[in-house]
Amino acid sequence: MPRSSETPTSLLADTFPSPDDQATAQLLAHVREGLSRQPKTLSSMYFYDDEGSRLFQQIMQLPEYYPTRTEFGIFTEQGAAIGAALAPAAGTPFRLVELGAGDGTKTMLLLRELLSQGADFTYVPVDISGGALAGLAESLRRELPELRVEPIEADYFAALAGLRDDEPKVVLFLGSNIGNFLPQDRQEFLQQLASHLTSADRLLIGFDLQKDPRIIRAAYDDSQGVTAAFNLNLLRRLNRELGADFDLTAWEHYTDYDPLSGAVRSYLVSRRAQTVQFAGAGFSCGFAAWEVIHTENSYKFTRPQIEALARPAGLRVQHFFTDARQYFADVVLMPQG
Repeated sequence: MPRSSETPTSLLADTFPSPDDQATAQLLAHVREGLSRQPKTLSSMYFYDDEGSRLFQQIMQLPEYYPTRTEFGIFTEQGAAIGAALAPAAGTPFRLVELGAGDGTKTMLLLRELLSQGADFTYVPVDISGGALAGLAESLRRELPELRVEPIEADYFAALAGLRDDEPKVVLFLGSNIGNFLPQDRQEFLQQLASHLTSADRLLIGFDLQKDPRIIRAAYDDSQGVTAAFNLNLLRRLNRELGADFDLTAWEHYTDYDPLSGAVRSYLVSRRAQTVQFAGAGFSCGFAAWEVIHTENSYKFTRPQIEALARPAGLRVQHFFTDARQYFADVVLMPQG
Protein backbone atom coordinates (compact mmCIF):
# COMPACT_ATOMS: atom_id res chain seq x y z
CA MET A 1 0.00 0.00 0.00
CA PRO A 2 1.50 3.38 -0.98
CA ARG A 3 2.25 5.70 1.91
CA SER A 4 3.66 9.24 1.91
CA SER A 5 4.01 11.93 4.53
CA GLU A 6 3.57 14.47 1.73
CA THR A 7 0.28 13.16 0.35
CA PRO A 8 -2.48 15.81 0.68
CA THR A 9 -5.13 14.94 3.21
CA SER A 10 -7.94 15.83 0.81
CA LEU A 11 -9.62 13.27 -1.42
CA LEU A 12 -7.97 13.08 -4.80
CA ALA A 13 -10.68 12.02 -7.25
CA ASP A 14 -13.85 13.85 -8.19
CA THR A 15 -15.75 10.93 -9.68
CA PHE A 16 -16.34 7.32 -8.81
CA PRO A 17 -18.21 4.42 -10.33
CA SER A 18 -21.88 4.00 -9.56
CA PRO A 19 -22.23 1.46 -6.73
CA ASP A 20 -24.49 -1.53 -6.96
CA ASP A 21 -27.08 -0.47 -4.41
CA GLN A 22 -28.41 2.50 -2.52
CA ALA A 23 -26.89 1.53 0.84
CA THR A 24 -23.41 1.31 -0.68
CA ALA A 25 -23.98 4.64 -2.44
CA GLN A 26 -24.90 6.27 0.85
CA LEU A 27 -21.86 4.79 2.61
CA LEU A 28 -19.58 5.91 -0.20
CA ALA A 29 -20.96 9.45 -0.20
CA HIS A 30 -20.59 9.63 3.57
CA VAL A 31 -16.98 8.43 3.49
CA ARG A 32 -15.98 10.87 0.76
CA GLU A 33 -17.54 13.77 2.63
CA GLY A 34 -16.33 12.72 6.10
CA LEU A 35 -12.74 12.12 5.06
CA SER A 36 -12.67 15.51 3.33
CA ARG A 37 -13.27 17.28 6.64
CA GLN A 38 -10.72 18.62 9.08
CA PRO A 39 -10.71 16.81 11.40
CA LYS A 40 -11.77 13.73 9.46
CA THR A 41 -14.90 12.02 10.72
CA LEU A 42 -17.05 8.95 10.10
CA SER A 43 -20.45 8.26 11.62
CA SER A 44 -20.91 5.62 14.30
CA MET A 45 -24.06 4.49 12.45
CA TYR A 46 -21.74 2.49 10.17
CA PHE A 47 -20.32 0.44 13.03
CA TYR A 48 -23.12 -2.08 12.75
CA ASP A 49 -22.42 -4.53 9.98
CA ASP A 50 -22.76 -8.20 10.99
CA GLU A 51 -19.34 -8.29 12.67
CA GLY A 52 -19.89 -4.91 14.33
CA SER A 53 -23.22 -6.08 15.72
CA ARG A 54 -21.57 -9.25 17.05
CA LEU A 55 -18.83 -7.23 18.71
CA PHE A 56 -21.31 -4.84 20.27
CA GLN A 57 -23.22 -7.78 21.76
CA GLN A 58 -19.88 -8.80 23.28
CA ILE A 59 -19.26 -5.25 24.55
CA MET A 60 -22.57 -5.29 26.39
CA GLN A 61 -21.35 -8.30 28.41
CA LEU A 62 -18.06 -6.69 29.47
CA PRO A 63 -17.58 -5.89 33.17
CA GLU A 64 -16.59 -2.29 32.33
CA TYR A 65 -19.64 -1.61 30.16
CA TYR A 66 -22.30 -0.64 32.67
CA PRO A 67 -25.04 1.09 30.54
CA THR A 68 -26.87 -1.97 29.19
CA ARG A 69 -27.02 -3.96 32.41
CA THR A 70 -27.86 -0.86 34.44
CA GLU A 71 -30.84 0.03 32.25
CA PHE A 72 -31.87 -3.63 32.27
CA GLY A 73 -31.78 -3.48 36.07
CA ILE A 74 -34.00 -0.40 36.11
CA PHE A 75 -36.60 -2.20 33.99
CA THR A 76 -36.30 -5.34 36.12
CA GLU A 77 -36.65 -3.62 39.49
CA GLN A 78 -38.99 -0.76 38.58
CA GLY A 79 -40.97 -2.25 35.71
CA ALA A 80 -44.32 -2.00 37.47
CA ALA A 81 -43.84 1.70 38.22
CA ILE A 82 -42.60 2.40 34.69
CA GLY A 83 -45.56 0.58 33.18
CA ALA A 84 -47.98 2.51 35.36
CA ALA A 85 -46.33 5.81 34.41
CA LEU A 86 -46.57 5.10 30.70
CA ALA A 87 -50.03 3.62 30.27
CA PRO A 88 -52.89 6.10 29.71
CA ALA A 89 -56.19 5.91 31.61
CA ALA A 90 -57.29 2.38 32.46
CA GLY A 91 -58.79 0.60 29.47
CA THR A 92 -57.66 3.17 26.91
CA PRO A 93 -56.00 1.50 23.89
CA PHE A 94 -52.59 2.90 22.95
CA ARG A 95 -49.58 2.20 20.77
CA LEU A 96 -46.16 1.51 22.24
CA VAL A 97 -43.78 2.79 19.56
CA GLU A 98 -40.12 1.87 19.90
CA LEU A 99 -37.58 3.75 17.81
CA GLY A 100 -34.66 1.45 17.00
CA ALA A 101 -35.94 -1.67 18.74
CA GLY A 102 -32.76 -3.76 18.42
CA ASP A 103 -33.11 -7.28 19.81
CA GLY A 104 -35.86 -6.18 22.20
CA THR A 105 -34.18 -7.61 25.33
CA LYS A 106 -34.97 -4.69 27.64
CA THR A 107 -38.27 -3.95 25.94
CA MET A 108 -39.40 -7.52 26.56
CA LEU A 109 -39.46 -6.76 30.29
CA LEU A 110 -41.71 -3.74 29.74
CA LEU A 111 -43.97 -5.64 27.34
CA ARG A 112 -44.45 -8.43 29.90
CA GLU A 113 -45.18 -5.89 32.62
CA LEU A 114 -47.78 -4.03 30.56
CA LEU A 115 -49.48 -7.29 29.60
CA SER A 116 -49.57 -8.37 33.26
CA GLN A 117 -51.18 -5.01 34.15
CA GLY A 118 -53.90 -5.67 31.58
CA ALA A 119 -52.91 -2.72 29.38
CA ASP A 120 -54.66 -2.56 26.00
CA PHE A 121 -51.80 -1.77 23.63
CA THR A 122 -50.14 -2.62 20.32
CA TYR A 123 -46.36 -2.80 20.13
CA VAL A 124 -44.96 -0.89 17.13
CA PRO A 125 -41.21 -1.49 16.64
CA VAL A 126 -39.69 0.94 14.12
CA ASP A 127 -36.50 0.31 12.18
CA ILE A 128 -35.09 0.92 8.72
CA SER A 129 -33.97 -2.73 8.60
CA GLY A 130 -36.75 -5.06 7.52
CA GLY A 131 -34.63 -8.07 8.45
CA ALA A 132 -34.14 -6.87 12.03
CA LEU A 133 -37.88 -6.23 12.37
CA ALA A 134 -38.76 -9.67 11.01
CA GLY A 135 -36.43 -11.33 13.49
CA LEU A 136 -37.86 -9.34 16.40
CA ALA A 137 -41.47 -10.05 15.37
CA GLU A 138 -40.75 -13.79 15.14
CA SER A 139 -39.12 -13.76 18.58
CA LEU A 140 -42.11 -11.95 20.07
CA ARG A 141 -44.55 -14.40 18.50
CA ARG A 142 -42.75 -17.20 20.32
CA GLU A 143 -42.25 -15.40 23.64
CA LEU A 144 -45.47 -13.36 23.88
CA PRO A 145 -48.07 -14.88 21.55
CA GLU A 146 -50.82 -12.70 23.03
CA LEU A 147 -49.01 -9.48 22.11
CA ARG A 148 -50.23 -7.42 19.16
CA VAL A 149 -47.24 -6.42 17.03
CA GLU A 150 -47.25 -4.07 14.03
CA PRO A 151 -43.67 -3.46 12.83
CA ILE A 152 -42.98 -0.39 10.69
CA GLU A 153 -40.01 -0.38 8.31
CA ALA A 154 -39.28 3.33 7.98
CA ASP A 155 -37.26 6.13 9.47
CA TYR A 156 -38.42 7.38 12.85
CA PHE A 157 -40.28 10.48 11.81
CA ALA A 158 -41.99 8.93 8.80
CA ALA A 159 -43.28 6.20 11.11
CA LEU A 160 -44.55 8.69 13.69
CA ALA A 161 -46.20 10.83 11.03
CA GLY A 162 -48.15 7.81 9.82
CA LEU A 163 -49.76 7.10 13.20
CA ARG A 164 -53.22 8.34 14.11
CA ASP A 165 -53.42 11.35 16.44
CA ASP A 166 -56.66 10.16 18.02
CA GLU A 167 -55.02 7.09 19.59
CA PRO A 168 -52.58 7.74 22.48
CA LYS A 169 -49.01 6.59 21.98
CA VAL A 170 -45.97 6.00 24.11
CA VAL A 171 -42.67 6.50 22.27
CA LEU A 172 -39.56 4.66 23.48
CA PHE A 173 -35.97 5.67 22.69
CA LEU A 174 -33.96 3.40 24.96
CA GLY A 175 -30.29 2.71 25.56
CA SER A 176 -28.11 5.78 25.62
CA ASN A 177 -28.73 6.57 21.94
CA ILE A 178 -29.71 10.17 22.68
CA GLY A 179 -26.11 10.70 23.79
CA ASN A 180 -24.74 9.98 20.30
CA PHE A 181 -26.17 13.24 18.96
CA LEU A 182 -24.20 16.47 18.97
CA PRO A 183 -25.92 19.09 21.19
CA GLN A 184 -27.63 21.00 18.37
CA ASP A 185 -28.67 17.81 16.58
CA ARG A 186 -29.97 16.41 19.87
CA GLN A 187 -32.16 19.45 20.46
CA GLU A 188 -33.53 19.31 16.92
CA PHE A 189 -34.20 15.58 17.23
CA LEU A 190 -36.13 16.04 20.46
CA GLN A 191 -38.14 18.92 19.00
CA GLN A 192 -39.04 16.77 16.01
CA LEU A 193 -40.14 13.98 18.33
CA ALA A 194 -42.22 16.40 20.37
CA SER A 195 -43.93 17.72 17.24
CA HIS A 196 -45.54 14.29 16.78
CA LEU A 197 -46.89 14.10 20.35
CA THR A 198 -50.32 15.08 21.61
CA SER A 199 -51.11 15.96 25.22
CA ALA A 200 -52.10 12.33 25.84
CA ASP A 201 -48.78 10.93 24.63
CA ARG A 202 -45.63 10.07 26.56
CA LEU A 203 -41.95 9.75 25.63
CA LEU A 204 -39.50 7.47 27.46
CA ILE A 205 -35.80 8.15 26.80
CA GLY A 206 -32.71 6.48 28.26
CA PHE A 207 -29.93 8.82 29.45
CA ASP A 208 -26.48 7.78 30.63
CA LEU A 209 -25.67 9.96 33.65
CA GLN A 210 -22.44 11.71 34.59
CA LYS A 211 -20.39 9.83 37.18
CA ASP A 212 -16.77 9.04 38.08
CA PRO A 213 -14.85 9.91 34.87
CA ARG A 214 -12.68 6.81 35.24
CA ILE A 215 -15.73 4.53 35.18
CA ILE A 216 -17.03 6.20 32.03
CA ARG A 217 -13.70 6.07 30.23
CA ALA A 218 -13.18 2.39 31.03
CA ALA A 219 -16.57 1.56 29.51
CA TYR A 220 -15.29 2.79 26.13
CA ASP A 221 -11.75 1.38 26.34
CA ASP A 222 -12.06 -2.01 27.98
CA SER A 223 -9.15 -4.13 29.19
CA GLN A 224 -9.94 -6.97 26.75
CA GLY A 225 -9.75 -4.73 23.69
CA VAL A 226 -13.25 -5.53 22.45
CA THR A 227 -14.20 -1.87 22.08
CA ALA A 228 -11.00 -1.29 20.13
CA ALA A 229 -11.89 -4.17 17.80
CA PHE A 230 -15.39 -2.71 17.40
CA ASN A 231 -14.00 0.69 16.38
CA LEU A 232 -11.38 -0.80 14.03
CA ASN A 233 -14.02 -3.00 12.40
CA LEU A 234 -15.31 0.16 10.71
CA LEU A 235 -12.14 0.19 8.61
CA ARG A 236 -12.53 -3.51 7.83
CA ARG A 237 -16.03 -2.76 6.59
CA LEU A 238 -14.73 -0.02 4.28
CA ASN A 239 -12.16 -2.46 2.90
CA ARG A 240 -14.85 -5.00 2.14
CA GLU A 241 -17.64 -2.78 0.86
CA LEU A 242 -15.74 0.06 -0.83
CA GLY A 243 -12.58 -1.71 -1.94
CA ALA A 244 -10.38 0.30 0.44
CA ASP A 245 -6.97 -0.96 1.57
CA PHE A 246 -6.78 0.14 5.20
CA ASP A 247 -3.95 -1.72 6.95
CA LEU A 248 -5.49 -2.29 10.38
CA THR A 249 -2.05 -2.74 11.97
CA ALA A 250 -1.38 0.92 11.10
CA TRP A 251 -4.35 2.13 13.15
CA GLU A 252 -5.30 2.15 16.81
CA HIS A 253 -8.35 2.93 18.90
CA TYR A 254 -8.31 5.90 21.24
CA THR A 255 -11.04 7.32 23.44
CA ASP A 256 -11.28 9.92 26.16
CA TYR A 257 -13.92 11.50 28.39
CA ASP A 258 -14.27 15.22 29.05
CA PRO A 259 -16.18 15.73 32.32
CA LEU A 260 -16.71 19.42 31.51
CA SER A 261 -18.75 18.76 28.36
CA GLY A 262 -19.90 15.28 29.42
CA ALA A 263 -18.64 13.86 26.11
CA VAL A 264 -16.87 10.60 25.42
CA ARG A 265 -15.14 10.90 22.05
CA SER A 266 -13.73 7.92 20.19
CA TYR A 267 -11.15 8.04 17.41
CA LEU A 268 -9.18 5.90 15.02
CA VAL A 269 -5.55 7.05 15.06
CA SER A 270 -3.17 6.67 12.10
CA ARG A 271 0.10 5.31 13.51
CA ARG A 272 2.09 6.56 10.52
CA ALA A 273 1.83 8.72 7.42
CA GLN A 274 -0.09 6.74 4.82
CA THR A 275 -2.36 6.92 1.81
CA VAL A 276 -5.45 4.72 1.66
CA GLN A 277 -6.76 3.74 -1.76
CA PHE A 278 -10.46 3.19 -2.38
CA ALA A 279 -9.98 1.12 -5.52
CA GLY A 280 -13.65 0.21 -5.81
CA ALA A 281 -14.63 3.88 -5.91
CA GLY A 282 -11.66 5.45 -7.64
CA PHE A 283 -10.29 7.81 -4.98
CA SER A 284 -7.63 7.91 -2.28
CA CYS A 285 -7.09 9.71 1.00
CA GLY A 286 -3.88 10.70 2.75
CA PHE A 287 -3.31 10.63 6.50
CA ALA A 288 -0.48 12.25 8.46
CA ALA A 289 1.19 10.33 11.26
CA TRP A 290 -1.06 10.41 14.36
CA GLU A 291 -3.92 12.03 12.47
CA VAL A 292 -7.32 10.89 13.73
CA ILE A 293 -10.70 9.94 12.36
CA HIS A 294 -13.42 10.94 14.82
CA THR A 295 -15.90 8.04 14.92
CA GLU A 296 -18.24 8.53 17.88
CA ASN A 297 -19.61 10.90 20.51
CA SER A 298 -21.35 9.62 23.62
CA TYR A 299 -22.63 12.38 25.90
CA LYS A 300 -23.44 11.90 29.58
CA PHE A 301 -26.05 13.99 31.37
CA THR A 302 -27.20 15.42 34.70
CA ARG A 303 -30.84 15.75 35.71
CA PRO A 304 -30.80 19.56 35.33
CA GLN A 305 -29.37 19.14 31.82
CA ILE A 306 -32.15 16.71 30.91
CA GLU A 307 -34.78 19.13 32.20
CA ALA A 308 -33.14 21.98 30.27
CA LEU A 309 -33.08 19.84 27.12
CA ALA A 310 -36.80 19.09 27.43
CA ARG A 311 -38.06 22.65 27.91
CA PRO A 312 -37.29 24.15 24.45
CA ALA A 313 -38.99 21.11 22.89
CA GLY A 314 -42.16 21.85 24.82
CA LEU A 315 -41.67 18.87 27.14
CA ARG A 316 -41.28 18.38 30.85
CA VAL A 317 -39.98 15.55 33.04
CA GLN A 318 -42.85 13.55 34.49
CA HIS A 319 -40.91 10.64 36.02
CA PHE A 320 -37.20 10.02 36.55
CA PHE A 321 -36.34 6.35 37.05
CA THR A 322 -32.74 5.65 38.03
CA ASP A 323 -30.65 2.94 39.68
CA ALA A 324 -29.26 3.01 43.22
CA ARG A 325 -25.86 4.30 42.05
CA GLN A 326 -27.49 6.87 39.74
CA TYR A 327 -25.48 5.65 36.76
CA PHE A 328 -28.39 5.71 34.28
CA ALA A 329 -31.90 7.12 34.02
CA ASP A 330 -35.01 6.23 32.05
CA VAL A 331 -36.96 9.46 31.90
CA VAL A 332 -40.66 9.85 31.10
CA LEU A 333 -41.35 13.13 29.29
CA MET A 334 -44.73 14.65 28.50
CA PRO A 335 -45.89 17.72 26.59
CA GLN A 336 -46.00 20.83 28.76
CA GLY A 337 -49.41 21.99 29.84
